[in-house]
Amino acid sequence: MVNAAGIGLSMRDLYLFNKGDLHHSYQTFGAHLIRLGDETGVRFTVWAPNARRVGIAGGFNNWNARHHQMERIGETGVWGLFVPNLEIGELYKYEIETQSGVQQLKADPYAFQSERRPGTASVVADLTRYRWGDELWQQRKKERSPYDEPMLIYEVHLGSWKTKGKEQFLTYEEMIGDLIRYVQELGYTHIELLPVTEHPLDQSWGYQTTGYYSATSRYGTPEQLMKLVDSCHQQGIGVILDWVPGHFCKDDHGLRLFDGTPIYEGTDEKRAVKPLWGTLAFDFGRTEVQSFLLSNAVFWLDVFHIDGLRVDAVANMIDLHADKPPELHTLNELGGSENMDAIRFLKRLNETVFHYFPDTLMIAEDSSSWPAVTSPTYMGGLGFNFKWNMGWMNDMLRYMAIAPRNRRHHHQLITFSLLYAFAENYVLPLSHDEVVHGKRSLLNKMAGSYEEKFAQLRLFYGYWMTHPGKKLLFMGGEFAQFDEWKDGDALDWNLLEYDKHRELRDYVKALNGAYRKERALWERDCDSGGFEWIDVHNAAQSIIIFLRRGLETENMAVIVCNFSADHYENYRLGVPEHGRYRLVIHSDNQAYGGGTAAPAEAVTAEKLPWHGREQSVTLDIPPLSFQLLSLEPQIERRRVR
Repeated sequence: MVNAAGIGLSMRDLYLFNKGDLHHSYQTFGAHLIRLGDETGVRFTVWAPNARRVGIAGGFNNWNARHHQMERIGETGVWGLFVPNLEIGELYKYEIETQSGVQQLKADPYAFQSERRPGTASVVADLTRYRWGDELWQQRKKERSPYDEPMLIYEVHLGSWKTKGKEQFLTYEEMIGDLIRYVQELGYTHIELLPVTEHPLDQSWGYQTTGYYSATSRYGTPEQLMKLVDSCHQQGIGVILDWVPGHFCKDDHGLRLFDGTPIYEGTDEKRAVKPLWGTLAFDFGRTEVQSFLLSNAVFWLDVFHIDGLRVDAVANMIDLHADKPPELHTLNELGGSENMDAIRFLKRLNETVFHYFPDTLMIAEDSSSWPAVTSPTYMGGLGFNFKWNMGWMNDMLRYMAIAPRNRRHHHQLITFSLLYAFAENYVLPLSHDEVVHGKRSLLNKMAGSYEEKFAQLRLFYGYWMTHPGKKLLFMGGEFAQFDEWKDGDALDWNLLEYDKHRELRDYVKALNGAYRKERALWERDCDSGGFEWIDVHNAAQSIIIFLRRGLETENMAVIVCNFSADHYENYRLGVPEHGRYRLVIHSDNQAYGGGTAAPAEAVTAEKLPWHGREQSVTLDIPPLSFQLLSLEPQIERRRVR
């Protein structure tokens, strides 16, 4: 056995790792360039508690680990070795001999860089050399609250936004100019990246990972990813990362049976296996696995300055029966199907992240009805600060596929979400999952003719943008990609040569701008006092009218959505206050591909009671249209208390 201090390790850190309390374990484990006495080299540290022997094989020893055998460090299950004269860029793997005598080569679970696929080796890397320039962004982030700020997220798969050709990806650095400029031009506040952790299969989009601490090399180096994030911050754009703590892929060089035994996935095969995805679940009850995953969340926020994590497949994590046939069902210690270890882990995850990074976005991708997902853990919640509203998304996409003449029978699909809209802090997602695997693009989900599809998509986007909740749109949706997402090809940018698609993007840009300007649309997203129905019951005409309020009592917006194919002239609606209501945006404007040449710029309220209000206005309401009106400010303004 080796003395931990002899290779620059702390026994206290290894103790905390074993207890599940080492939150920066990436500073201890993996390959680190250090100086030991008079020598510089690389210290390797790996957890393999049941291995008979562990060595390091790499290009520096012709992949023969005979002369680079690691030594156990006490009873910690950890092995370590210092190899002098190694430098950045060396390829390596751990050669692990199992208790049965089988030798296997494993990538480093804590590797900071990986060999470009199809290679599977780890790469010695130093992540301390990049010099960040986002101090102003970090300071501003501390001064803001995400709950009462605008949030427009543009979801991006880096491998298919733009490409150089088939499987010829842009690098992280090459994305900087076009992507940031484009996102800024359209008015988005954040970019959300599909997972950039190392993964062997392009078609997994990063959701089946082998290198949790390694930015995938298919798009370049870790420093290039840092530069992309840094450049986003310097241009006022936040970066959210899709993060997958629920499961990992079975590839031989990865975490599966890492030391010949299931130390990451657990010994209960029924719990570990994920048959729908062909992956393995983490053993969330094992303390060393907790240190590994908690540290990984901290790692991306700390080292790469990521602003938030969208935690994948929460519903699948907390349900022992999720997507499993009956023969794989297991019960928890209380006799239920809840995964108590996963629930405890998620609470610890959020407590840990917010301890170190209180301004972080922790967003749950959760399709379950589990309560209090976005409530603090001290109140019994899971501790996230936002959750995807999958119910709203599913109801609305179902509704928009119904022919307008039949919508009167399904009116509840567009109104039901307001019964629970403030039970959690929501993001309204129109994500990659809805435009792939035969589900069709958003445009192609809309009912009707070619022209009607565009009108309906503009209407749908209008309702989405004004419904309570933050917003997320997958790339290509902003210009109405007609085909569903093809992960192996670039977006169909040539569609912008056609008027309808170009006008739709102009509409999205204008809608984003209206959203960011109208404070009533986001200041009280998480407060039921920020929303009021004006007319919720008009199923016969498929019209809904509602009000959004900001923190100023006179800061309010009136929204009118006509989901029918009928034109209503001189349509009267009640409004909350006397005054002049300015038209902010009209989805049927000819400039956006609609049929209204010159929408009225404003209407003035009359002293005529309607919809239970003391005053009202009349509007021309074209078929399949959305209108957003804003009350023009008076001299005196009062703030809501």
